[in-house]
Amino acid sequence: MAKAWGPRYITGERAVANFDEDSLTMALEAVVNCLDGMDPKTVNELTFASTTSPYLEKQASTLIAAAADLPEDLYTADHLSSLRSGTASLKSAMDAVMAGSAKNSLVAAADSRRGEPGSDSEQLIGDASAAILIGETGVAAAIEGFYCHSEEFLDAWRKQGDVFLKKEDLAFTQTYGYVRIVKDCVEGILKKYEMNRSNIAHFILQAPDSRVYSRVIKSLNLPPKSFLEDPLLTTIGDTGASSPLLQLIAVLERAQAGERILLCSYGAGVSDAFILQVTPEVERLRKKRGVSYFQAIKYPLTNYEKFLKFQHTLPSEPLEPFSSWALLWKERKQNLQLYGTHCKQCGTFAYPRRRVCQKCSAKDEYEDTKLSRQGKVYTFAKDYLYPSLNSPTVMVVADMEGGGRFYGQLTDCDPAMVSIGMDVEFTFRRIHEGGGFYNYFWKLRPLEEKRDAR
Repeated sequence: MAKAWGPRYITGERAVANFDEDSLTMALEAVVNCLDGMDPKTVNELTFASTTSPYLEKQASTLIAAAADLPEDLYTADHLSSLRSGTASLKSAMDAVMAGSAKNSLVAAADSRRGEPGSDSEQLIGDASAAILIGETGVAAAIEGFYCHSEEFLDAWRKQGDVFLKKEDLAFTQTYGYVRIVKDCVEGILKKYEMNRSNIAHFILQAPDSRVYSRVIKSLNLPPKSFLEDPLLTTIGDTGASSPLLQLIAVLERAQAGERILLCSYGAGVSDAFILQVTPEVERLRKKRGVSYFQAIKYPLTNYEKFLKFQHTLPSEPLEPFSSWALLWKERKQNLQLYGTHCKQCGTFAYPRRRVCQKCSAKDEYEDTKLSRQGKVYTFAKDYLYPSLNSPTVMVVADMEGGGRFYGQLTDCDPAMVSIGMDVEFTFRRIHEGGGFYNYFWKLRPLEEKRDAR
């Protein structure tokens, strides 16, 4: 971007979704990481929060639930169209658990917004997701209080049919909108629960950029050590609905038991605030993949033209692949939940699913078995003919841990670095728009602590 726009360049970095990612796939990625080491069947509710859901009329949470292998008696909901939908979903999950209607309520927030080329928004917006599980036991942080300030205020918006984010006069909207409303919300929750600023060890504020974030910090007279010097704005960007949850995860990576956190979101005149207290259970979270893990495996996208392609800003050759919803529904257990068949007679594992064992020919003598998330590349090929936004397309055959073999695309990789024996893991991606709807399937990606720059 610095090369493309010169003096208009804003210091810092922003996270960019790959060409085969969208808010749905990113939310699923967060869900899978959140539930790592847990039985997904114990989740009672799933709420998807976003301003950039792939569909205007269709739930995304149902597809996320299916791909994450959550139970079918799950309550699902989509909270859309507002930057504070992440915290609105958090409030709904909290209420459900407190009321006893759910024991484990999962919130997944994701956004992949687009700024007009050359605008500040293009450089400030980041693509990201976050997932948080609200439950009764084993909590890493207990929610102690909630407060909301709500009024009508127009500052940033997109109408139906708009591709790029639009903003009103920044000087006016930041002074009389964001700064005033967030300040009132923070002061409101402190007054409601009779707390001083000194009682709060960590302040989390959702903000559109570093400048306005600093204005709020100064206006609130917060203790210098209580707020993030860089609330991910110059390393990941303004990630929309996922921003406050993403910051909360980042804070929990270093917070100590007994410390209190004040989390405050904002979206078009509405600000939510939560007070949380960290518990000793927070130590368990540090074994999971958090913000620091994904920041460590990032790689730079140095080509602005490729960035525009990944954002689907530049036109590309249209494809007309075939798809059948009836077939997708019939094979959903295999294609979404990644279940294969395990022969009861000889123990052979097969994926895709088979009624007849390929080894002993036993018919309908099998049990459903889920593929492992991880495996190793058995062989691969690079396809330069397939029309892709990131050519060449790398096709791999991988032997999965625990048995089974998977054939599919490799993504998030440097084709020159692919090798036999490479560790890989599953990741859910958008494939095409055959049949007039979005088609999703699993791909593989390198599994490594750090990736080389592409």
